[in-house]
Amino acid sequence: MIDSLTGTNLRAQSLQVGFAAVDITPQLSESRDIWLAGYLPGRRATGVHDPIYARTVVLSDGERTIALTSVDLVGVQLPVVKLVRERLPNIDYILVSSTHSHEGPDVIGIWGPTYIHRGVDEQYLKQVEDGIVDSIQQALKVVQPATASYGTAKNEKLLRDNRLPIVKDPTLRLLKFTSPATKRTIGMLVQWNCHPEAMGAGNKEITADFCAATITALANKHQCEVAYFTGAIGGLMAPPESLLSKTNEELKQGTFPFAERYGQMVAEVASQAAADALPIQLTPFAISYRSIAIPVRNPVYRAARILGVLRRTSIRWRGDYETIGPPVTMTSVLKTTAVETEVGYLSLGELHVAAIPGELFPELVYGEFQEPVDPAADYPTAAREPTIEQIFPSDKWLLFGLANDEIGYIIPKSQWDSNPPYAYGRDKPQYGEINACAVDAAPIIMDALAKRVRDATNGTNEKTKITATPKNITPK
Repeated sequence: MIDSLTGTNLRAQSLQVGFAAVDITPQLSESRDIWLAGYLPGRRATGVHDPIYARTVVLSDGERTIALTSVDLVGVQLPVVKLVRERLPNIDYILVSSTHSHEGPDVIGIWGPTYIHRGVDEQYLKQVEDGIVDSIQQALKVVQPATASYGTAKNEKLLRDNRLPIVKDPTLRLLKFTSPATKRTIGMLVQWNCHPEAMGAGNKEITADFCAATITALANKHQCEVAYFTGAIGGLMAPPESLLSKTNEELKQGTFPFAERYGQMVAEVASQAAADALPIQLTPFAISYRSIAIPVRNPVYRAARILGVLRRTSIRWRGDYETIGPPVTMTSVLKTTAVETEVGYLSLGELHVAAIPGELFPELVYGEFQEPVDPAADYPTAAREPTIEQIFPSDKWLLFGLANDEIGYIIPKSQWDSNPPYAYGRDKPQYGEINACAVDAAPIIMDALAKRVRDATNGTNEKTKITATPKNITPK
């Protein structure tokens, strides 16, 4: 309906929201091997400490419907997301983001009993698909009118960067939804930037890690639904080991008390963001997403594909990331291959949302690139990628990492360091490149995001054309 005086689309101004959570914990038995993802192969699940979920936030502006789902898993990949979308064709956009928990079942394949054995239980993968679909359908049934507010809060002490240079995204971002009729809080969407690996490699019980404690604490305090999403965690962002043990020896990393307390501390930051949140207009919606190709030059990934540990379809790399090549055949398996992935952008009224298919380095958020780059890096003169802060036209935004895919670390090209001599005088490379598809990934993904913003705004957003200007930092 159009207002005859203002020309405003009144239907598009009516925000509705619905929350739902579906348990996706696998059933364990002596005859069933469920391998935990993250760290090293060989971690067979021996029990369940707390259930893991698919949590969905459905949003509608009266014309379009969007579903944002977060799963307590290491990284649901694009083929599963496509299956979900096929089953729910009436939803305009479905985003599935993984928290990247290192304590849930392997849904990729590389954490089986050994390095050369696949770790995915195919029956469980179907359970995940069904759980995501079910959570979206349940959220659709409970949508209700809502107003929204947006808030942020920072706490750099809650993050540890395991890779030089030290760059973090210490900002927690939050959306709070309120019922106009009752003034009660309907639910919260929380986005924080830390690996859920408080439990460490020694744990063998299924758990959502600290995210479970964050959600429980917020739900109890605010008496509402809560959905937790992961942001920029490349680098490697993790809970500081000595954060709590300095004051309490019982709160050592790798224990459930540590994970619970850390999760509660994240919830405290979220509560501060909620307290400071200001009203935000989230309608109307604009949606822009597209499949792209990322070259796979990582020899470990290529070998895992040949061995059948990774069963995702490989495609031919055509030298253009916007061209999806044909599937790889036996005659082309030794040539450069690629993987189809996706980059997305949502314009929700005043809010901007990035859907990034992997673990983005925080340098690509704020432009805090090291200057000068360590000369021993492989590409010290590489052009700086455009950043989230530069691409988005305002400071009201959310960043969903591992969105619709998990392709590994997304490393600024100028920091790539896989060949000797190594940066910072090291005798071996830093951790990161071994879990990245290729040095091309970051330039491709950030350029693709800028294009998605231009698509959504019909080319009127001049900020997407800005060349990155580094913010000078030095290694810490």
